[in-house]
Amino acid sequence: MLRSIFFALLALTVVVRPAGAAPELGRHFPPQQLQRFAARIARRDGLSRARVLWILRQAKPQPDIVAMMNRPAEQVLKWWQYRRIFMTPARIEAGVAFWRAHRRALERIGHEQGVDPSYIVAILGVETYYGRLTGSIRVLDALSTLAFDYPARSRFFAHQLERFLVLAERDRLDPLSVKGSYAGAMGPLQFMPSTYLRYAVGHGSAPPNLFSNWDDIFASVAHYLRAHGWQPGAPVLSRVRIEPGARFHVDPDSLTLNRTVGSLELHGVEIETHEPAGTRVVLLLAHTRRGPIYRAGFNNFHALLTYNYSKLYVMAVNDLAEAIAQGVHAATVPAVSAAALIRPRRTPGGADEPR
Repeated sequence: MLRSIFFALLALTVVVRPAGAAPELGRHFPPQQLQRFAARIARRDGLSRARVLWILRQAKPQPDIVAMMNRPAEQVLKWWQYRRIFMTPARIEAGVAFWRAHRRALERIGHEQGVDPSYIVAILGVETYYGRLTGSIRVLDALSTLAFDYPARSRFFAHQLERFLVLAERDRLDPLSVKGSYAGAMGPLQFMPSTYLRYAVGHGSAPPNLFSNWDDIFASVAHYLRAHGWQPGAPVLSRVRIEPGARFHVDPDSLTLNRTVGSLELHGVEIETHEPAGTRVVLLLAHTRRGPIYRAGFNNFHALLTYNYSKLYVMAVNDLAEAIAQGVHAATVPAVSAAALIRPRRTPGGADEPR
């Protein structure tokens, strides 16, 4: 799954044209390229070649999308910059209200799947502001542009374009009107087409509806997380205390669970957890405005990484989930506000990290 959050938020309402780029009015994809693609997926998926070709001929290249693909927010923002996009009183309060509005379904599905409802809500909060901002770019245009005009990942996006056409045929969607993000992600969950086809969970005989059926949406994201190794009741992230004189190394690019709670403790890195010493973790480094901080990621951190392979993304989901859960718990206490849930907290080394 591919999400470049900061630029995705921009692209949900407007496509920003890079400086100096001229619009390519009336341009279409090369006919021979479309014909080969249509013939291949018609043969492989049993779709009508003529209809597939007709649909593809309606696709319009979007050069701005390629520019945004090359600058994902997870690669250009520091943790404190990334975090402040999502950890706002307004987003927390909206998450608490959303949970309360859907409490029965969230708690039922959370219990059935073993996924804490706060993480279901937080994923929706980070991805689309609880379904409010699901994208304004035609999925057909986005996927066609990335399949045919973005060599770096053309194979991946050609597959997504194929799965989108299969999905549209299966669920009787109008492929010319479905809209999503600039990467072709759809609906409140921002599932890519292949993910939608594989992990969507519906009710009864009707196909799943991940655009407007909240029961299907909640069940599908929980099903996705369980399929990717989510462990019920297990932690996602824990804070870390660095003892004076501690000797350790952090690879900022590694997200592999290559340490254990016990091995880090032997080197002066104390993790705030009740998990056994043999529990596998990854030691994470992030930057606040006042300096570096450390956290430990567990198996459920790794499960969330499959949704978006960025430690910043998972940390934002985790922090939002914690704040929303606290807000729901404290909803009957008027003195507790969303702003209080993101107050600074003193971290090892003297750096303050907002909560």
